[in-house]
Amino acid sequence: MSERKSIQPYHHPAGGWGALKAVGAHLIEQGIPVKGAATLGCMNQPEGFDCPGCAWPDPKHTSSFEFCENGAKAVAWEATAKRCTPEFFADHTVTELSAWSDYDLEMVGRLTHPMAYDGAADRYLPVSWSKAFSIIARHLNALPDPNMAEFYTSGRTSNEAAFLYQLFVREYGTNNFPDCSNMCHEATSVGLPQSIGVGKGTVVLEDFDKTDCIFIFGQNPGTNSPRMMTDLRNASRRGASIISFNPFRERALERFQAPQSPIEMTTLSATQISSRLYQVRIGGDVAVIKGIMKILVEEDDAARAQGGQAVLDWTFIRDHTDGLDALVSDLKATQWPEIERCSGLGRADIEYAASVYKKAERAIIVYGMGITQHRRGAQAVQQLANLALLRGHIGREGAGICPVRGHSNVQGDRTVGITEVPSQDFLDRLELRFGFKPPRGHGHNVVTALEAMICGDVKVFVAMGGNFAAAIPDWQLTQAALRSLDLTVHISTKLNRSHLIHGRDALILPCLGRTEVDIQAAGPQSITVEDSMSMVHASAGRNQPASDHLLSEPAIVAGMARATLGGRSVVDWDGFVADYDRIRDAIEDVLPIFQDFNARIRVPGGFHLVPTARERVWATASGKANFLVFDGLGEDPNDDHPETLWLSTIRSHDQYNTTVYSLSDRYRGVYGQRDIVFLNQLEMHRRALKDGDRVDLVTASVDGIERRVRNFLVVGYSFPNGCCAAYYPETNPLVPLYAHDPLSFTPSSKGIPVRLERSSATVAGDLSAKE
Repeated sequence: MSERKSIQPYHHPAGGWGALKAVGAHLIEQGIPVKGAATLGCMNQPEGFDCPGCAWPDPKHTSSFEFCENGAKAVAWEATAKRCTPEFFADHTVTELSAWSDYDLEMVGRLTHPMAYDGAADRYLPVSWSKAFSIIARHLNALPDPNMAEFYTSGRTSNEAAFLYQLFVREYGTNNFPDCSNMCHEATSVGLPQSIGVGKGTVVLEDFDKTDCIFIFGQNPGTNSPRMMTDLRNASRRGASIISFNPFRERALERFQAPQSPIEMTTLSATQISSRLYQVRIGGDVAVIKGIMKILVEEDDAARAQGGQAVLDWTFIRDHTDGLDALVSDLKATQWPEIERCSGLGRADIEYAASVYKKAERAIIVYGMGITQHRRGAQAVQQLANLALLRGHIGREGAGICPVRGHSNVQGDRTVGITEVPSQDFLDRLELRFGFKPPRGHGHNVVTALEAMICGDVKVFVAMGGNFAAAIPDWQLTQAALRSLDLTVHISTKLNRSHLIHGRDALILPCLGRTEVDIQAAGPQSITVEDSMSMVHASAGRNQPASDHLLSEPAIVAGMARATLGGRSVVDWDGFVADYDRIRDAIEDVLPIFQDFNARIRVPGGFHLVPTARERVWATASGKANFLVFDGLGEDPNDDHPETLWLSTIRSHDQYNTTVYSLSDRYRGVYGQRDIVFLNQLEMHRRALKDGDRVDLVTASVDGIERRVRNFLVVGYSFPNGCCAAYYPETNPLVPLYAHDPLSFTPSSKGIPVRLERSSATVAGDLSAKE
């Protein structure tokens, strides 16, 4: 979708006619205006397919069209009429394609044939499936140690494919499972179990119909999970208070025009979403949370001293929690000047938020990667759990913690065994069911896998979906490490950057998409996914496959396993591929929470994997929910250098993860370009910059390595002091591999200390994107 480069402030609400226009434009661009519309009618329906985009749950009673703008773009992207054929690869060398933009690469169309890299020709050439599997087997079986191979998983992968994948890899002999969750919500998976005993949220969708208030931290629902806007809109319209904390004044957090509301669409009206929207400094969320908790504790002390009603839920605290005294001591020692400085908010703002929270009988705490992608992300998540526990807002209808996971089955993949740190109970059950001894040692996550590649300790990389080379941090080091591998394998639907950052041998294996019919020996198959609220439901594609040469993900996993393991495998790979019910039976055997899996998945809407914390059962060492102390208020790079800013990497509205649907960002008023850095007028003035100037962004590295991206356009925007923002993956080179949470190993992509330097070819202009 080609657009002229410009900066034009966008004054309309989120959603509405702008969303419908964008959907229509994308369907036309992909050559599927009629087919695409019909396909969208099957999305997120009980007998249809699950959205290949975000993991927001489906309502029990679906509407006639249960999709959002970005979900429609994801479907158009997958169901496109465009094709990436062997003839395309014959016309273009890898060196030539490497100069293409990510947008242009993915717009080539659906991959149609398995392809193998030919170094002499610098091209991908067609290869048979059997030959591709034999290449994988040859490399894997040549390794002196199975731990010299890495097996990556994208959140697009179904439960069935993920279970077979981990089964193959563990029978092969390693727990090396770097996973997309390592780069986004691993802080949730690591932080919450220490607090409440489970690494998942505790709410269901119906809780949004009953809550009194919703606190949103570090989440932009209008772009990252737009279907969430329906639930926020409904909550706002019935009087629930919504308090948002975000460095940006995201348009969807301000007001939303529901495309499904005839009144709003015909009258051009909209619903106010946030009662208050506080522009917290990047990395300042913990200061806000501790400020709110400090107020609650002090007001509770005062109320009880005067014989009034307690502010804290003391019955819940006494019966269900441990560690409050240490938390209270820390809060009382925390001083307001530091809270205000680190948060970027005034005390009055935090006091107002605390007053709303105090009055709420039922409160939901929502958060996204603005919380998790920091150097102390797991501990930040625990502070949100503290806030919920103080008022007993876990295990109560209309209340709870709601981490908004990104990709459609990122949570389900983890549930069925995609983890580098499997529990001993899981491994015991796997051994009992299949009869082989799975490896017991911890494997690699994304960060440790990349470190091993850099050290030369890894030789093979296999990716089940995703765009790993673009998603990872520190490209100068990490992409060079990928190029040094003996073999890279990507199971994909579209051409992307990772296919060009390849090993000496490389394979592109094209698979069926979520929207396509999957026919196996037993007939049409369905797969399952687990959404961000632990609902498991079936998904069955409706479109004919983009090519006769595509295989399903389970079939590709089985092909790799048969070729690699040969006669020593104890798994009936052919039987599993023939009928996915057999895979689900095996999942049930290994994971008792999937009791009656096949029967329950045939009930429209699926079933709920109830988190123990929702039942107020705490699977922690203490047997109770734990209040945990965060030492300090976060990090402040400005203490080290007066010119340092916090950089947050962000998505554009026309983007999902690393997939770029166009070069524009409608809600922020950016068109036809992505080389943008947003900062406020004060920070521009301090640096003698103006709208339209060009700057390099340079990481304030501590290892002596220069990390720089060049020639970014300065755009003035309402943003906190000491902060700036720019799009990823373009700014992933600025994220050092060492800058990660030591507990979860999540890269600190939302908090990078950088400096701005004028580019050698500065272009001035009269550009502005002020709100």
